[in-house]
Amino acid sequence: MARISMRVDGMKVTDDVEPRTLLVQYLREGLGKTGTVIGCDTSNCGACTVHLDGDSVKSCNVLAVQADGCEVTTIEGLADTVEGDLHPVQEAFRECHGLQCGFCTPGMIMQSVDLLKRNPQPSEDEIREGIEGNLCRCTGYHNIVRAVQYASGHLATAANPRGATEEVDAL
Repeated sequence: MARISMRVDGMKVTDDVEPRTLLVQYLREGLGKTGTVIGCDTSNCGACTVHLDGDSVKSCNVLAVQADGCEVTTIEGLADTVEGDLHPVQEAFRECHGLQCGFCTPGMIMQSVDLLKRNPQPSEDEIREGIEGNLCRCTGYHNIVRAVQYASGHLATAANPRGATEEVDAL
């Protein structure tokens, strides 16, 4: 067994795990974070995407011991639990119908949040490239791309409401 300590969705956790335990298994089975989905176990689908120290990773490809000392954010950690508000990307997926069966949605949202952190105003091509490691078998990606564009606009407005208003007024 190996002792690990990390912050998961803002809460400090310390635990003993088998050294071969995958981060996705630890999150789901050890901490009950079942929003992180096990899809393929081969890092091909991206359903298990989480943020590790702010960057998206496929948690089926990371050992829990590799996350020792790190900050992990899951889909459950994105929403404002105090106010009950969804993260803007979660809200955008809901508003733009960026999901059908929902299986890929947590990983797709986590990857999209990371994409928008790195590129706040991506083009459609940049969005498609930014989510290419996450598979969706239902939607054809059209509404997912629309959701990321929607979130991008709302995040930009939230970051600079005065500038956004002036831009709209200028039109």
